[in-house]
Amino acid sequence: MEDIQKELDRFERIIDVTMKQEDNDIEKTLRPKRFEDYIGQEEVKETLRVFIQAAQKRGESLDHVLLYGPPGLGKTTLAGIIAHEMGVHMKVTTGPAIERPGDMAAILNSLGSGDVLFIDEIHRLNRQVEEILYPAMEDFAIDIMIGKGPSAKSIRLDLPRFTLVGATTRAGLLSAPLRDRFGMLHHMEFYTEQELVRIVKQSARQLEVEIDDEGAGEIARRSRGTPRLANRMLKRVRDFAQVQFDGNITLEIALHALNALKVDPNGLDTVDRKMLLAMIDMFDGGPVGLDTLAATIGEDPGTIEDVCEPYLMQQGFIQRTPRGRVVTAACLRYFHRELPGNAGQISL
Repeated sequence: MEDIQKELDRFERIIDVTMKQEDNDIEKTLRPKRFEDYIGQEEVKETLRVFIQAAQKRGESLDHVLLYGPPGLGKTTLAGIIAHEMGVHMKVTTGPAIERPGDMAAILNSLGSGDVLFIDEIHRLNRQVEEILYPAMEDFAIDIMIGKGPSAKSIRLDLPRFTLVGATTRAGLLSAPLRDRFGMLHHMEFYTEQELVRIVKQSARQLEVEIDDEGAGEIARRSRGTPRLANRMLKRVRDFAQVQFDGNITLEIALHALNALKVDPNGLDTVDRKMLLAMIDMFDGGPVGLDTLAATIGEDPGTIEDVCEPYLMQQGFIQRTPRGRVVTAACLRYFHRELPGNAGQISL
């Protein structure tokens, strides 16, 4: 029991969709390599299949691809599949990791013909680094300055044709010049419960864990439409099953584990409930500004905006207005609350 509690303390917020080390480890194990094994995002897959086959028939590199959407939906996995289907290598980096234009120039110069360069959090590239990408993406060349002062001169260095795959959770933060240089833009959607059930079962097979349909369904139901959360919950439920039960995951065991992890049947965790109840009890349902709400519940504004809000808006629990965030009638019903003063103003 002490081991389980240590795990609970360590993973205090299992619903946090930001990448953790355990996610990186498990995703390397479970990450599919082909479109046939990739569950969900059907429209994106079919479109990419066509473009990849067309590029292969012409003997060209694939056009640049931008994948955008909430975290944990499989953007990195999809980039790896693109590289695998094209039969090329993939270089992986992140926007914040590239600090100087020279770093970007070195990465671009190390690519082979047709290779995929995957840049996660591409919206966080600084402007000087971003400008190196413009000629690289359009003309497959970079301009390097040699020397300083009046004697400085520019040298154009040709690059092999490559494919840039950018991933971002906030496409609106990309500058227009960078966004316009992507030939394909694909929005990643939240997954359906049926798709998540298939993912949970597929992951359980790879982890060599027995799970029944009801247990998989309960994990999927509470995963907020996000495969990363589904796989993380599967790992945590597996721990309970192996330590406290016979190792097989049933509905009873899944319910026991997920309730212990404080994830309710709607996928809301402690932070979500604290946020919604603060809006109801302290701000009369809103409107309330992001920074004020974050300070009230002691949470980072970025976490609220990028992690909590997308799912809560999808569930119809909150709305964004010009004056701030407000709860909806569905949220009030969920918590069995009423707002005597302005209940009639809360949206359905």
